[in-house]
Amino acid sequence: MSWDPDQYARFGGERLRPARDLVNAISAARPARIADLGCGDGRATELLAARWPDAEILGVDDSQSMLDAAAKLGLRAEWRRDGIDTWQPGSRFDVVFSNAAIHWLPDHATLLPRLLDAVAPGGALAVQMPRNFAAPSHALLFDLAESPSWRARLAPLVRRQPVQDPQWYYDVLAPRARSIDIWETEYVHALSGDRPVVEWLKGTWLRPFLHALGPDAPVFEAEYARQVAAAYPRRADGKTLFPFRRLFMVAMR
Repeated sequence: MSWDPDQYARFGGERLRPARDLVNAISAARPARIADLGCGDGRATELLAARWPDAEILGVDDSQSMLDAAAKLGLRAEWRRDGIDTWQPGSRFDVVFSNAAIHWLPDHATLLPRLLDAVAPGGALAVQMPRNFAAPSHALLFDLAESPSWRARLAPLVRRQPVQDPQWYYDVLAPRARSIDIWETEYVHALSGDRPVVEWLKGTWLRPFLHALGPDAPVFEAEYARQVAAAYPRRADGKTLFPFRRLFMVAMR
């Protein structure tokens, strides 16, 4: 399955706000080497480059279409196609950064300590992940995928809790970290346009489900859109409010 940079960028401002908050929470003064894991279209990498213009930056992503979009930004950065779970850093980085990517991967109990080990002493591992999977946007998707009409093809894609609670991550990282700052923020996005919550999910979590269905995808999408419209009604001014909870952590070595 390939990712669609244009679909993902439809809500670029809203998607970038957590990345900006994460960048601003990193206390490293002058990091020389920064790795952006799951860099996507490079918009978050651009924030890192703006804050630390003298740093050597590596962007890593397993989607060539996203890396191609990132390369068009003209940043002084190296782009590398690789998975976060297979990435071998070689030498340590002053900042290892990952915005809205690690939730796609399993076994965080092994992955997060390994990424922290890639951080140089005095550096930081900075991670943001969605933790919105019990909200109607995701719960309705999972329920529909597990319904009799679709479960044979879609049930294996359902992951109802890909991200654990903050206490779990604290306990995983604490043995290796000098300090940990961990928090959650629920953004309330005021989205414009028709079916904005569906269009948001088509850029991320809905995409694998539609890909798996091939020509039957429009039928599934129409039913999902009907249910989502009831859960997220349009306001009097035409906007649709979309609350979205995210988990942040900055672990210092």
